[in-house]
Amino acid sequence: MTPLLEVSGLRAGYGQINVLWDVDLTVEEGKTTVIVGPNGAGKTTLLRTLMGLVYASAGSMTLHGQTLKGGKTWDIVERGMVMIPEGRMVFPDMSVLDNLMMGAYPRAGRADWETRLERVFAMFPRLKERRGQMAGLMSGGEAQMLAMGRGLMENPQVLLIDEPSLGLAPVIVDEIFTILADLKAQGLTIVLVEQNTSRALHLADHVYLMRSGKTILSQPAAEVDLGHLHDLYFARDGGSAAVG
Repeated sequence: MTPLLEVSGLRAGYGQINVLWDVDLTVEEGKTTVIVGPNGAGKTTLLRTLMGLVYASAGSMTLHGQTLKGGKTWDIVERGMVMIPEGRMVFPDMSVLDNLMMGAYPRAGRADWETRLERVFAMFPRLKERRGQMAGLMSGGEAQMLAMGRGLMENPQVLLIDEPSLGLAPVIVDEIFTILADLKAQGLTIVLVEQNTSRALHLADHVYLMRSGKTILSQPAAEVDLGHLHDLYFARDGGSAAVG
């Protein structure tokens, strides 16, 4: 079976500074792929490169077997891949409803937008309660829910999610991961970047560990030893790679 999303030998960075070094990634349809790693490992840069926000200097990226390299971000969204960025980026001077409707702006998101809006409201009841409120007045947890809801309004086939639990209270983190589990159960293909390794592993089908811009571990989630993963995460492995 051809992977839904495949990355091979990817190099990318910012200007003269290279961040990713020959990164490989395979994402199967309907599966949840989790990417963990310390700060500065290149995880966010990888997602941004997939979305055409960062220039890929070498390697290949394909979605449905067709290249992503050199593609415009808006075209990539139309092809079915959507990113929910780190930092709960919403439009603060727009209402909750208007933020959600921005997700329905691409052609891929316009069909049946009313049905998807009701699904988002069912998934995030607080968004329905606050639909007329300015997004800039929301709490951090509510803003994260809004960012996720806006991404779902785009009708994604592949959902890239960058650090959804960052800086949130434990009760909100529980709610976010419950929603992610529901989305997985619905068959949505998810690529999740997350520093909470234990929570992420419970959700994952496959796990990648990145460090210093490289993929140093690739394993089915069921085979991952958490202690060994943490040794690699914190560079307690003597610097050896563990890809397999």
